[in-house]
Amino acid sequence: MLSAPSHQRLGIEAKTVFTNVMIVVNPLVWYYAVISVLQDVIGKMSLDTSMALLVWGIHFSGLISAALLGNLLTQKIGQRRFLIFWMTLGIISSLTLGAIYVSNILIVSFLALLLGVSLGVGMPTCMRFYTDCIPIEKRGRISGIIMFTFVIAMLMLTIVSVDAIFIGVILAVWRLSSLLTFLWSKISAVAPFKELKQKTGATSYKQIISQQTFILYFIPWVMFSLVNYLPAALQASFVGEQNAFLLVIQNGFIGIFAVVGGLLLDYIGRKRIAIAGFVMIGLSFSFLGAYPESVFSWYLSAILGGIAWGFVFVLFILTIWGDMSHSAPSDKYYALGVTPFFVSQFLGLTVGKYIAINVQPYALFSFTAFFLFLAVLPLIYAPETLPEKTLKDRDLKSYTEKALKQAQKEAEKSQKKGNNKKASDDPEGEAEDNQEGYEEARKLAEKYY
Repeated sequence: MLSAPSHQRLGIEAKTVFTNVMIVVNPLVWYYAVISVLQDVIGKMSLDTSMALLVWGIHFSGLISAALLGNLLTQKIGQRRFLIFWMTLGIISSLTLGAIYVSNILIVSFLALLLGVSLGVGMPTCMRFYTDCIPIEKRGRISGIIMFTFVIAMLMLTIVSVDAIFIGVILAVWRLSSLLTFLWSKISAVAPFKELKQKTGATSYKQIISQQTFILYFIPWVMFSLVNYLPAALQASFVGEQNAFLLVIQNGFIGIFAVVGGLLLDYIGRKRIAIAGFVMIGLSFSFLGAYPESVFSWYLSAILGGIAWGFVFVLFILTIWGDMSHSAPSDKYYALGVTPFFVSQFLGLTVGKYIAINVQPYALFSFTAFFLFLAVLPLIYAPETLPEKTLKDRDLKSYTEKALKQAQKEAEKSQKKGNNKKASDDPEGEAEDNQEGYEEARKLAEKYY
């Protein structure tokens, strides 16, 4: 028997899945390319430490500020119109990359600010659209697909060399593809799922940071982000020419286990995956702290880190903040929740290399591992954000299926012994017995569950 198409198994229209994957992956890939261009430009300008810090500070402060304030525009002009405006802004800002390869620090700083704002101002609203369209019990696996697609695109960009003159045009076309997909889909924020509650009211940032659930997930995420960039700062100096290959391995594991982690998020819940991810990252740092000069330790760390980061990125960048919003708009949750990631990027691009030079790796990685194990403590007390009913229904279904299989095995044994001849001679009676067996197994599962 042929299996149902994947979108039918998910219970989501193919158009909805494709549109959401496209509009979320598109700006992530775009921003990865933009960061690469900015790094190249700042490196070629040979800026001193203070000026490089200034340019990156302008870029990331503009990005974060725009993310925190972007919802004001959404409220004024509506979600769909705002997303169209944001994607158009991304097209326009991409074309400015042709002018960024100049030696004028003022022009570079302005363009760095524009590019940061181009992503930040609309990304939380984009994630709100994603949260509205994808139901909570399916969100993990779709997020895994998004992260896997992003990693594949990132690896392709790393391999393919693009002339600096045309990079702006290519990125503009890339952002245009997202806009055309969004216009083609004609999906409204809540249309795909009629059972979704109408989102009313505007939750304030003060209300969000006062929620216990948000704090118990946010604090570990902040702690992770503060040390996330440290291995990259030291990796090149220890592994040398193998660094590029090591990065490919790590990113490959991130992509694969993003999909695995996404499925597990929907099956066993968010909390367990968060704890597993943090523990694995702590273990990877522990190996580096014990044997930082061993290439084997770096490969083992890359594998463990890739698995863990696949879990953590899918959870903390794409999933968990939408879960917490419930019946309120999720854009502010995402604006706050993803801020630590960009702070981590800023630290990695500015102070990371100085930490690598001035701090002993043994002490650095040992402290980092201990720091991450401490980050697990708030997660132990954090509540599960996947609805309890969803988890119970899946456990009950699994238990019922196991009970039915066991009943069928017992029936087959009895039939082989010749104790079930009547059922063999009467197919209709056999079908009725199987149905009765299933009902009995279901009742037993409900009773003992």
